[in-house]
Amino acid sequence: MPTIDSITAALKAKGSEKTRALYARHGIPPDRAWGVSVADIKLVAKTIKGQQSLALALYDTGMMEAMYLAGIVADGAQMSPQQLQKWAEGAIGIPMVAEYTVPWVAVDHPAASALAAKWIESKHEQVACAGWCTFSGLVATQPDSALDLAQIEALFRSIPARIGSAKNRVRYTMNNFVIAAGTYLRPLLAAAKRTAKQLGAVSVDMGDTACSIPLATGAIAKAEAAGRIGRKKKTIRC
Repeated sequence: MPTIDSITAALKAKGSEKTRALYARHGIPPDRAWGVSVADIKLVAKTIKGQQSLALALYDTGMMEAMYLAGIVADGAQMSPQQLQKWAEGAIGIPMVAEYTVPWVAVDHPAASALAAKWIESKHEQVACAGWCTFSGLVATQPDSALDLAQIEALFRSIPARIGSAKNRVRYTMNNFVIAAGTYLRPLLAAAKRTAKQLGAVSVDMGDTACSIPLATGAIAKAEAAGRIGRKKKTIRC
């Protein structure tokens, strides 16, 4: 039976300094990563499917790969709002966990929208990012009938006025939220296009990486040309 010690040992064994350095360029502190590739994390995930308590323990280690693994395995619907809040706060300083892992589990919880609304107002950059990414995940996966479209529209329409004072990665996730709203919510396509046009090119410091910031107008237009507007995802886990 896998244990927290056996799984963390398995992760550490797959680490490399090259991958650790790559993560560092993406804003992950070297002392919070072992250098395990996402592909290898997914291989470990297959061995502990459905083990909720183990997933929670992995997140509590504070190590990026263990936290990322926890998000693949955990069922957000089984977590309490307090546990999800703890996860959001635990992601401070680790963008990859804040923008991927936390939203993965949050979107499955009935209180996801309320939590995301709280998180986007946080003074902590990663908590706010988790909130915007959770909203993006909700519009991407939930039926339109399950969403408060008035709330969603008000949120993305507020972004042009607030993005200038937002922290670096928050600007990135705000831009992505506008793209998600335009791509997955057909009723709000026209409004999202107008907001995307207002935003124009968003400035985000991506550090020493090859990552670029998508232009919201272009991303929405590409989805529209491909006939993907309103086509929902089964999951945002990747």
